[in-house]
Amino acid sequence: MLKITYWSDYACPYCYIAEARLKKAIASMPRGNEFEIEMKAFQLDPSAGKHAAEDTQTRFAKKYRIPFDDAGKRIDAISRLGIAEGLDFRYATTRFTNTADAHRLTKLAYRHNDPALYERVIESLFKAYFTDNLELADVALLQKIGEDAGLDPDEVSALLASEEYQDEVANDQLRAARLGIYAVPHFVIGKYTVPGAQSAEVIKSVILEALGDAGNSELSGGMCCGPDGCRLG
Repeated sequence: MLKITYWSDYACPYCYIAEARLKKAIASMPRGNEFEIEMKAFQLDPSAGKHAAEDTQTRFAKKYRIPFDDAGKRIDAISRLGIAEGLDFRYATTRFTNTADAHRLTKLAYRHNDPALYERVIESLFKAYFTDNLELADVALLQKIGEDAGLDPDEVSALLASEEYQDEVANDQLRAARLGIYAVPHFVIGKYTVPGAQSAEVIKSVILEALGDAGNSELSGGMCCGPDGCRLG
């Protein structure tokens, strides 16, 4: 079984795009290959509040110190990348909040050793942010996402009322720093790394190489986001 580990944040547009591309790459693989996939937490802004302070375009313009109209154009360009992957991608109207509890819910789902449940939680969290434009710090929203995915309601409620997995979320970020990972998405596929949101074809080639077949693991950085901002590859 091939282990695929990746660092990601639910507020990162390129992470959602990379998530879709990873699924396409795996779906195109010959039958018989098995994968263990684990998402590691990487908060773009651990200090973010519980409620959105401003609209996405205003936040984008301030962060990059660019004109408001230019920020809108860049947001639209990123959105088109998501739409091209078949995602209902509404980046312009996202509501940026703290993602720590979303990552803790993801940790809980992973603990159940049920890949389908785990995937439902991850996909639902991305969809809640980029399609439904909801605040991921909303405890009621996280409760519903957990329940709808198949987690026990009492277990989700207990998680959200506690600090369970808080240390694990923080440790993911520390481990990323030790490995020199300062932007996401960042994949580790077997012994190979895939920085940024590479194409599904590139991801597949690395998977094939990790499985012992022909491929190319020499990659330059792709589209990614870090605490200081996002960039195109």
